Amino acid sequence: METILDKYTIEADKIIVEVQITKDENDAVAKYLINISNISDTTKIILEKIRQEFITKVDVDDIELSERGEPESIKLKFQKEIKRLIQKYFPSTNEETANMLINYIIEENLGLGRIEILLADKYLEEIVINNHLEPLWVYHRKHGWLETNIRIYSESRIRHYATMIGRNVGKEITNLNPLMDAHLTTGDRINATLSPISSKGNTLTIRKFESDPWTIVKFIKLGTITPESAALIWSAVQNELSVLITGGTGSGKTSMLNAIGNFFPPNQRIISIEDTRELVLPNTLHWVPMETRLPNPEGKGEVSMLDLLVNSLRMRPDRIIVGEIRRRKEAEVLLEAMHTGHSVYSTLHANNAEEVVTRLTNPPIEIPKAMISSLSLIVVQNRNRRTGTRRTMQIAEITPTGDSKVLLQWDAQKDLIRQVANSVTMFERLKLYTGLTEKEIASDLQQKIDILKWMVKKNIEDVHDIGIHMSRYYRGKLTMS
Repeated sequence: METILDKYTIEADKIIVEVQITKDENDAVAKYLINISNISDTTKIILEKIRQEFITKVDVDDIELSERGEPESIKLKFQKEIKRLIQKYFPSTNEETANMLINYIIEENLGLGRIEILLADKYLEEIVINNHLEPLWVYHRKHGWLETNIRIYSESRIRHYATMIGRNVGKEITNLNPLMDAHLTTGDRINATLSPISSKGNTLTIRKFESDPWTIVKFIKLGTITPESAALIWSAVQNELSVLITGGTGSGKTSMLNAIGNFFPPNQRIISIEDTRELVLPNTLHWVPMETRLPNPEGKGEVSMLDLLVNSLRMRPDRIIVGEIRRRKEAEVLLEAMHTGHSVYSTLHANNAEEVVTRLTNPPIEIPKAMISSLSLIVVQNRNRRTGTRRTMQIAEITPTGDSKVLLQWDAQKDLIRQVANSVTMFERLKLYTGLTEKEIASDLQQKIDILKWMVKKNIEDVHDIGIHMSRYYRGKLTMS
């Protein structure tokens, strides 16, 4: 028996697509099914005939030029030719419908085809092609991994997609270079592999850029973090203490990094450094985003994360955000920046607070344990791969000896975050930097909890709306009504 778990519509280039997520008791996983609702089956048959006629009339070189993104006149030529064919087969069609049908045919022949529809679904985080024999898979925000009813019908087509994406950003994927990391102009991250490196066939993995980014309010509403935990992080950020966000792959590290960016005051200069732009901070902030650049095919023109990190220190930053720490030099410069009074925020692959210290003090990063004491807070994210839920698993402080001390711990069985220890180091720093007593710090934390709960109640969850309210808070003008 098939059960409908979810149902909604999306629009891609004026093509209305119905999405159904279903689960059959005989299926191992739920299905993500799409159906183009504003084009009938009969119309699709005629459009296929138009498509075939269009292909016979268009020069192959023109198609290659259009897929490289050049020139725009070629695409205009395509639109004119398809429009002529539409008028031939659908003479009474109005202009709006004709444009929609033109978009449909172009989508089927050029660009990324049906993948364009998936890119328009705001609930999808990941789109995966494993080979031409299997359907595409997607990772859905609410339902986790789902099998789709979309297939790519040849390995050459998958390779064509990878080649086309690479061309647009000056990269190439070949038998000699069968691995490629790239990104679309929209910011979506792409990884491609060619057979026989991936033994079942060519692969394409698309991690979507978050146009509607995660915010701290969305995390609280979803149960990823509690208002109490978020208030503790807010207090650290407000008072310029450095924070490291850790967790496994797909646990939400970058999303949490984006969320704590909601707490930055608007009168400070923020420099962010990423391999591929993923952060979306409130537009109230004084923010300069920067991206690394890989070398060209001749091995020239590389701009590394270390290059940007060193350069950022000459840009008078108040806050520095680094997408991810991977190597020793990056960690050394980052920790040196903390020692010289800069507030630093970054991510690291580590599954718990104790592992953070182990990773930082052992190869390949291998920095002296004493240097870690300049870091104030560790936020550990966790993803349950069985259910797809993400939670803030631990919040820990770093002691003067460079060890971690867990303050808040997620109880997986009861799905709640418990306080397991009182802060000593972080509160001592807050008292030192702010002059507040412990009682006043506790009162300030409670005020932050109340504000966060109020924003949840009022559905203030857009990143820029939160930025406006945070700006009012820092100016002493926030009123909760």
